[in-house]
Amino acid sequence: MRGRLVELLRELSYQRKKVILASGRESDFYVDGRQTTLNAEGSWLVGNLVLDALKPEVDGVGGLVVGADPIAAATAAVSFHRDRPVHAFLVRKQAKGHGMKKHVEGRKSLPDGSKVCVVEDTCTTGGSMLRAIELCQAEGLEVVQCLTIVDRNEGAVERLADAGYTLETLVTRAELEG
Repeated sequence: MRGRLVELLRELSYQRKKVILASGRESDFYVDGRQTTLNAEGSWLVGNLVLDALKPEVDGVGGLVVGADPIAAATAAVSFHRDRPVHAFLVRKQAKGHGMKKHVEGRKSLPDGSKVCVVEDTCTTGGSMLRAIELCQAEGLEVVQCLTIVDRNEGAVERLADAGYTLETLVTRAELEG
């Protein structure tokens, strides 16, 4: 499954071109993970591989919208099918201005103290993941795992380690460029 995910990422998500990343850095390549995680086969692969990588105590999986959404949904769907229910949640960058005004959606299935894995499609410096962790903790979730589909190898591992977290990766930059 992992080998096929690498193939799909190369085919659908990886591009050699100059871009400005969310971190503000310029890069000569771009990984649009959503092109793979929103693909039917890619979604199924990601759901299975993320579920396989989750620690046994994890009750929920999610992260910042939009990159984490298809990962969380795929993992939740596969988890139910495999009789190991793990619920999806979404983290808004800004709380809704109406209703319950929360940052984290999906909390009915994840009460305070639930152990969660924060996910991303692509990590560069880890800033977005750290923001998601902060918002999850502020709303009562316990972040016990961090996982990205692709690590660009540009500081996320070190930055998360400095904050006390280990970043796990399904696919490395070297594998994409292979």
